[in-house]
Amino acid sequence: MAPSVSYEWVVSYSERSILGANKQVILINDMFPGPILKATAGDVVNVNIFNHLTEPFLMTWNGLQMRKNSWQDGVRGTNCPILPGTNWTYRFQIKDQIGSYFYFPTLLFQKAAGGYGSIRVYSPELVPVPFPRPDGEFDILIGDWFYTDYRGMRASLDNGLSLATPDGILFNGHGPEEAFFAFQPGKTYRLRISNVGLKTSLNFRIQDHDMLLVETEGSYVQKRTLSNLDIHVGQSYSVLVTAKTDPIGSHRSYYIFASTRFSNSYMTGLALIRYPNSPVDPVGPVPAAPESWDYASSVRQTLSIREDLAVGAARPNPQGSYHYGRVNVSRTIILQNDVMSSSNRLRYTVNGVSFVFPETPLKLADHFQLKNTIVPNMFPTYPSNKTPRFGTSVVDIRYRDFVHIVFENPLDESQSWHIDGYNFWVVGMGFGGWSESKRAGYNLVDAVSRSTIQVFPYSWVAILIAMDNQGMWNVRSQKAEQWYLGEELYFRVKGDGQEDPWNIPTRDESPIPENFLRCGRVL
Repeated sequence: MAPSVSYEWVVSYSERSILGANKQVILINDMFPGPILKATAGDVVNVNIFNHLTEPFLMTWNGLQMRKNSWQDGVRGTNCPILPGTNWTYRFQIKDQIGSYFYFPTLLFQKAAGGYGSIRVYSPELVPVPFPRPDGEFDILIGDWFYTDYRGMRASLDNGLSLATPDGILFNGHGPEEAFFAFQPGKTYRLRISNVGLKTSLNFRIQDHDMLLVETEGSYVQKRTLSNLDIHVGQSYSVLVTAKTDPIGSHRSYYIFASTRFSNSYMTGLALIRYPNSPVDPVGPVPAAPESWDYASSVRQTLSIREDLAVGAARPNPQGSYHYGRVNVSRTIILQNDVMSSSNRLRYTVNGVSFVFPETPLKLADHFQLKNTIVPNMFPTYPSNKTPRFGTSVVDIRYRDFVHIVFENPLDESQSWHIDGYNFWVVGMGFGGWSESKRAGYNLVDAVSRSTIQVFPYSWVAILIAMDNQGMWNVRSQKAEQWYLGEELYFRVKGDGQEDPWNIPTRDESPIPENFLRCGRVL
């Protein structure tokens, strides 16, 4: 029997002063950010969530694959909400994954009020980590923050207004110089960094310290020493930082920066590294930030992040033992984001369709075979010249197909795409439009495997993905405004002859949980 870890989390409101302004914040066990979820690959995780909010609540586990168990994914298309004053227990096994991730609330724009926290998944004892064991670990959640209450932000979006400029950048829920990390001379620390913000790409760097990049979203990468790292909305990385040993350097404090990228308004979040008996205020030159609109350097950095094929992740065998570049592609899907106006209100689209939710979560509607919820072939899998419209976008994909997906961004703002239930290989990226000729330049050897990828303005990104995780999986913009206003769809992954859920063997997909919540047409 697999080992298990259990948590009880109480979700509640509290008034907090952040960036000098009072705001109602969503806490987990009276903490903002919430407690770190820690597990080892193979563990069964139980999280019993008590909803003390005045609204329904759901939690998702950004990057955890929920293998063959989309019942536990915690998004509106797969789960009924946890109603106020009630509780519900998520139960899932972390299979064949290690790495750095985070969790966050998915309903009603609640992420703008907090409710998020870090996830650490450790390697099993028999699987070596491809670097010396660090002397300590720190979880760092960076992200933009708004003074406005999340309900007001939600109402503005409902009225067709776009999000305003953020009011600042937080480190672990704190304003400038309020968060600090204690270093001991000569020790090496693993920093697990996630961008949990709503809209802003951030550049992360440490005064007078280099960072050794080692992992992103469950993949060990070829080690590179970096002076700064772009982290886009929804992404997670691990870096190793070695503390100083010299008599002067190891008796000082240092700044950690998270500054805005690709924004008209330059903002910086600040945290501190403190050595023993060091003065509180850092001194000396600070590392220069990349030019705000320098997309080319960010593209080069992204393309330089490669998979380390010689090491294992959650299993002893090397990551490169699965040669994705030799697998025949089953189909190509092109997803193009855009905007539309409905009654003079802003909406976002994918292939001309702005997503709307049915009254019953798609996973439940599919399981109970409810009619008139999922319309076959309603959603075009290539960009469409049809008039933009509303729809419940579901793409049927055959279980175990190997799929080529292209994200096209014809707009002047960066996008950030995430696929629940999967990692994918980022094989190509470029400015301009995508065409078949771009395949010749794909990296079919050591492309990084991850679950969230940015798409720069007027650009495209190509990924390859093995559809080996049966279920109903959310494909979304990680940027909160775009997601809330329709930039998402679902992949329904099923085997041949398995339209009837009673024909699905448990080896292919977990059965509906006994404690599943009912709503909509399933009461």
